[in-house]
Amino acid sequence: MLRIAVPNKGSLSETAAQMLLEAGYTGRRDPRDLVVADPRNGVEFFYLRPRDIATYVGSGALDVGITGRDLLLDSHSPAREIASLDFGDSTFRFAGPAGRFTTLSDMAGLRVATSYPGLVEKFLAGHGVSVDLVTLDGAVESAVQLGVADAVADVVSTGSTLRKAGLEIFGPVILESTAVLISSENENPGVATLLRRLQGVLVARQYVLVDYDVPLDKLDAACRLASGIESPTVSSLRDPDWVAVRVMIPRVDTNHVMDALYELGARAILVSTIHNARL
Repeated sequence: MLRIAVPNKGSLSETAAQMLLEAGYTGRRDPRDLVVADPRNGVEFFYLRPRDIATYVGSGALDVGITGRDLLLDSHSPAREIASLDFGDSTFRFAGPAGRFTTLSDMAGLRVATSYPGLVEKFLAGHGVSVDLVTLDGAVESAVQLGVADAVADVVSTGSTLRKAGLEIFGPVILESTAVLISSENENPGVATLLRRLQGVLVARQYVLVDYDVPLDKLDAACRLASGIESPTVSSLRDPDWVAVRVMIPRVDTNHVMDALYELGARAILVSTIHNARL
């Protein structure tokens, strides 16, 4: 039985649960359930605080887990990242009172507030800067205004929250984080199946199927516009001068490809969503 840790709350929770459902696993019906068995798929889910997942997986108590790369690195856990899951993206930066800081060395010996002391300490040590870390659990942007710290290290999206607190971003990016699948050192054989299924969901979200009819003499040009993963599927039509084509393309390219195919002479261009895939 493969034991999988899943975030029970926070920004990663909902998307992780939906991804596992799309991968064919049983989800929890009651949000208060902490353990859910899925004997049909040979797995058992443990719903835990996102910050604790790396610790449980790293200790070998659980086989794999879904958490943030930031939380993994901050935990000092021996668990290892085995795949990026492409959701829950975040950027970590330093911020301080406007005009006070320009480089990392400007913080030397000062107080820096953060919810990720392990991650920040390692980053600053790599740059030869020593600070007095102040560990907080949320609302880090208020630390300077309240006199608890001289600067902060926090998640940044648009930077509007920091600006409202009178802070500005400075220095290099600490970390570009995202949701990741992590594993213990003693990898369970079932991990390969889980990883393959999750990758199938990622492919389905990133690609679409395009079907179209095109004149036979334009087929080569059409295939150059959309070459597919391996090669387009081409089928004969009743009219020998036309063929039907099916191809898999990146979702972000959909409208550009449709426009180009239409201008080439393709017609009956249809786009279908992919629910799951194996490449």
